[in-house]
Amino acid sequence: MISKGCEQCAKGGKMVLFVYGYCDQRDCFYCPLGENRKNVTQTYANERKVESDADVLEEAHKMDALGTSITGGEPQEAMEKTCRYLRLLKEEFGEDHHTHLYTGITGGRENMRRLSEAGLDEIRFHPPFEQWGDLHGTEWEDILYIAREEGLTPAFEIPGIRAEQEFIDFLDEGAADFCNINEFEMSDGNYRRMQEQGFELREGHMSAVEGSHDILEAMGDHEKVYFCTSVFKDAAQHRNRLKRMAKTIRREFDEVTDDGTLVYGKAWETSEQLAALGVSEEFYSEKSDHVELAWWLLEEMVEDGEVGKGEIVEQYPTADGTVVERTPLA
Repeated sequence: MISKGCEQCAKGGKMVLFVYGYCDQRDCFYCPLGENRKNVTQTYANERKVESDADVLEEAHKMDALGTSITGGEPQEAMEKTCRYLRLLKEEFGEDHHTHLYTGITGGRENMRRLSEAGLDEIRFHPPFEQWGDLHGTEWEDILYIAREEGLTPAFEIPGIRAEQEFIDFLDEGAADFCNINEFEMSDGNYRRMQEQGFELREGHMSAVEGSHDILEAMGDHEKVYFCTSVFKDAAQHRNRLKRMAKTIRREFDEVTDDGTLVYGKAWETSEQLAALGVSEEFYSEKSDHVELAWWLLEEMVEDGEVGKGEIVEQYPTADGTVVERTPLA
């Protein structure tokens, strides 16, 4: 059985809260952060730039979020901000709003206590790659037990660089509840560094690294090890999140696609002209210089010569409303 955090993520129900872009682990050659997120103090809720607490809550409501994943950079390097957002989310959505946090440092008991008291449910540790296989008897072993003592669910989340038996040992010893392995990926932020380390893209894939699946031969059979593929992240997690957002914010006349985008028509008519054509108010929305309406209705009116021109617009339901495609009608 997968963790509650992963279950919600698969449903597209986890809001991603990027709290802080700085990180002390500066030598991770595989760090995927792009230049717009690395070494910044700006907070983002999904793709939305956060200027106030209201932005965080609005984004969570917009996607009908089941929970929140907190990431960075290093969230433990901004404890006051991280804890404030945890309290904000729990106060707004209640204890059932599941929260988990990704971290690359141990942090210590005081941090574990503060995070737990603020409302964190689950903490996922990513030890430095150079220490893999030599974690027993170190602060990394200690923090697993400390986190549990403070009321958190301790786990590992690592990139699929190589198989490592020690993570299995921690699971069998009861120190960690599960270990998530993310398919090793090359991104705009790490592509050059990854190539320098000898990694190459898997044939036919946009981001997956050749050989990352090999880790499953050694670790994949364990019931508490979960392998998250790059395809699943895009096809399931991201798409399902877009669908949740689209269904929440859609207007009566918007169509939600299987990809989670919104489709509607755009015409340069007035509400008076549409009313004269017998179009019900529920099928359109008037803007400053155009109207938006059901795409199929606009298509019919253009074909019948009732409206001179228009276009079918497909766009993401995100804060920036990025347009995917425009199809002219004339």
